[in-house]
Amino acid sequence: MKGRQAVKRYARMFLNSIGVEAVPGALAQLSAVNELMEKSAGFRGVLLNPLFTAEEREKVMKEISGRLKLSESTEVFILSLSANGVISSLAVVIQVLTALYLEKKKRAKATVVTPVDTGGKYDDVLKSSLKRLTGRDIEIEYVIDPSLLGGVLVKVGSTMYDSSIKGQLRLLKDDLVKR
Repeated sequence: MKGRQAVKRYARMFLNSIGVEAVPGALAQLSAVNELMEKSAGFRGVLLNPLFTAEEREKVMKEISGRLKLSESTEVFILSLSANGVISSLAVVIQVLTALYLEKKKRAKATVVTPVDTGGKYDDVLKSSLKRLTGRDIEIEYVIDPSLLGGVLVKVGSTMYDSSIKGQLRLLKDDLVKR
């Protein structure tokens, strides 16, 4: 892999070529290709192995494209990633493309870690609080982690808000060790 900057460059290039409104569909298509790469060693090998010619890759992608109903732009993008040796980082490209899309739409994704399933009871309150903090509309993804003991851990982009008991105990331990 050539680095995160290369991945960002490819994701930006794809976003600019398809337009912001087409990104959700393209993300679904890229995710389907990534999932197929994880499940099929043969397909992954065709895209990764430099011994396969461009024509062989195109032939396989045409077949896969028909089955997965990929757009032409997605198919060309996958072949481009393969030809440039970046296809092994498709999952990272998808993450970066998602972040770029949310940024363009003035949205953000929050990962909320709780010790128990809240059933979505606090979605509205959490979304409005996070919108005040970030200035963006928020999409929430919940993760359950019983090791938190209580409280909540919220990650928005690279910012983390930790009000969990586990986090508070860690801070207390660090404070005691410093003394």
